[in-house]
Amino acid sequence: MSSSAITSANAPLLGENKPPAKHTSVSSAVFNVSTSIIGAGIMSIPAALKVLGVIPAFMLIVIIAWLADISVEFLMRYTHAGKSTTYAGVMKESFGRIGSILVQLCVITNNLGCLIIYLIIIGDVLSGNQPEGSVHLGVLQEWFGIHWWNSRAFSILFIVAFIMLPLVSFRRVDALRFSSALAVFLAVLFVAISSVTAIAALVEGKTETPRLLPYLDSNASFFDLFTAVPVIVTAFTFHFNVGISGYLLFGESIMPDILVNFDQNSGSALGSLLNDVVRLSYVLHLVLVFPLLNFSLRANIDEFLFPSRPILAKDNTRFMSLTLILLAICYLAAIAIPNIWYFFVFMGSTSAVSLAFVFPGAIALRDVHGISTSRDRIVSAVMIILAAVTSVIAISSNIYSFFT
Repeated sequence: MSSSAITSANAPLLGENKPPAKHTSVSSAVFNVSTSIIGAGIMSIPAALKVLGVIPAFMLIVIIAWLADISVEFLMRYTHAGKSTTYAGVMKESFGRIGSILVQLCVITNNLGCLIIYLIIIGDVLSGNQPEGSVHLGVLQEWFGIHWWNSRAFSILFIVAFIMLPLVSFRRVDALRFSSALAVFLAVLFVAISSVTAIAALVEGKTETPRLLPYLDSNASFFDLFTAVPVIVTAFTFHFNVGISGYLLFGESIMPDILVNFDQNSGSALGSLLNDVVRLSYVLHLVLVFPLLNFSLRANIDEFLFPSRPILAKDNTRFMSLTLILLAICYLAAIAIPNIWYFFVFMGSTSAVSLAFVFPGAIALRDVHGISTSRDRIVSAVMIILAAVTSVIAISSNIYSFFT
């Protein structure tokens, strides 16, 4: 379940046999969907391995994948049995209007959190970060030295005002097909370079020995294990190969955003060049992904707040107001809390875990169509209880660590 895998509460769960009123190309749809799936979760998987250790992390991946498969099967079965073809509609059939509202709120929270994470990562790469007291310079600071114009606040503001704003001003999602295609290519490039770099370091004996099991030296460290669970819940698909590569490269020095670690001196001009290529390629990827996710977020908020108003794209005042407000919120949050770990834990413990496990389990338990088996009800109950307990512990631990 990647950090941006669920982009719309009203996206069809099953295809409808109705011709669209206005076609978008197949390639456009493929690239836009692929771009929304390949999210920023790739950045925090290595840090999750650091917290859990390799063996528990792999076991957790398998368990989450199994539970996700079950929850998707529940959704598909109840979509077939009912009249609705959307997630919000299926929830409405089971729990009324409150069910569809909860889905919409979770989708809005998930997408807004992802956009904030994107800006934090962009700031990490361009202007560096100082997590846990260690200083990591950004690309602009390495190239030009430390100045006011390449500070974190200014560089993110520049990107938002002069790059993000024009991109998010498109009224049709099909207009983003070329940027989505480029974004997919850049993500693949990032995976390729990271994997090759890790393999080369492994052959040369420069990698750090990965910790197979978690290191527990206090009660706090035990509860910290639960903070890694929502991170993997949010981003366990596609990203795990980069996770192990990053952990091999940086070991215990891994940061919540792995791109921060790529400021380390590789010992050669080629290595330094590859480090910069890795960081800048993924920043450009996120810049191109941002408008696609923003398009969905803006549409969901507008539908939630103004359900009876005309189409958003035809109302210039409403369109620009929502666009500017969302950009301002994302910018301020990215500056105020420059650590993607907190956002991943919050999203994974609230909106992502609800969309992935709690709501599908609740639908199966409610069983308005009378199609759940005894096994379905038992699995649903266990899934909801595990999600709730893990989320409460993770949020509590995250809040404690944030204020201490």
